[in-house]
Amino acid sequence: MIRRLLESSIRDDLFKGKAILLFGPRQTGKSTLIEWLLKETGKPWVYLNGDEATTREALMNPTSAGLRTIIGDHRLVFIGEAQRIPEAGLTIKLFTDQIRDVQVIATGSSAFELSNKVNEPLTGRKFEHFLFPLSFKEMVQHHGLLIEKGVLETRMVYGYYPEIVTNPGKEKRLLKLIADSYLYKDLLMLEQIKKPLLLEKLLKALALQVGHEISFNALAQMVGADKETVEKYIDLLSKAYVLFSLPALSRNIRNEIRKGKKIYFFDCGIRNAIINNFNPLSSRTDVGSLWENFFISERMKFLRYQGIDAGHYFWRTTQQQEIDLVEELNGKFTAFECKWNPKAKIHIPRTFTENYPDSKTHSATPAQIENFLC
Repeated sequence: MIRRLLESSIRDDLFKGKAILLFGPRQTGKSTLIEWLLKETGKPWVYLNGDEATTREALMNPTSAGLRTIIGDHRLVFIGEAQRIPEAGLTIKLFTDQIRDVQVIATGSSAFELSNKVNEPLTGRKFEHFLFPLSFKEMVQHHGLLIEKGVLETRMVYGYYPEIVTNPGKEKRLLKLIADSYLYKDLLMLEQIKKPLLLEKLLKALALQVGHEISFNALAQMVGADKETVEKYIDLLSKAYVLFSLPALSRNIRNEIRKGKKIYFFDCGIRNAIINNFNPLSSRTDVGSLWENFFISERMKFLRYQGIDAGHYFWRTTQQQEIDLVEELNGKFTAFECKWNPKAKIHIPRTFTENYPDSKTHSATPAQIENFLC
């Protein structure tokens, strides 16, 4: 089993008088992680599956007495796909307020639905965690740095979903299943997504523009929709953990762009599945963008698992001077310029270093990856 970095954080939160909520995309290993932790405790536990109609029916109009009947003597309750349960928030609240000797853990792949159901009733009553697909650091811990660096090109093509990593040779078929069967499931169940073909077009357009500044107006024209719909769909894709955005950094310099945005995917394999391109890096024209996406997404995983809440931006001026990633932590900036070719010349613009003199600057190449992701 590949051990996850979140294990210790979740374990530390057990029996502290609060519910534990674990968010993350489908197929990232949420249930596997929770089941492993629960077995480790040695305490009896019960699983309530929100995908099952019998579970949803049993939890309709919940009461503390009714919940005690359902869970019996179990002191640990695991509620999977909790966003599917209409009374999820009230159910979890009753556990935390009225059945205090029981620890409830709820997982959900649809944060925008689950959050809407639990945030208000669970104010001050929950610990929240987020599980990404596997990370570079987790795989280094699993089988060592040299092996993981040796398969870096494979990771950039097929990504880090657990099922993909553990089934070499079957990556294309499994990625298609994840993208088609799981990736859009939460989105297409929402009333806001009324045009699945438009969503597919938009995703392909975004996948082809990874690493480039996007324009909502241009995207709208490209996919045949209005700007507001494009913005709404991108927001939903972010909440479904398909992609994330970097805004432009603008602090001191007069000619810095003010409102730019770049889009990246949480997983390179999903991005490549969307455009149906699993070609090796040697025959691709998008290697630079793919490496940039890989490094930035892995850097965000690394910091999130460390509990480091940094701001993330890209930097560009109207004269086209640019830096791929700028992190802001405690008012200090760290700049990364991503280059797949370790021999490529790294250039951090003097405009940036002169106007942000206390900033640190780094070149992000495969040769130095462990310095920033481990």
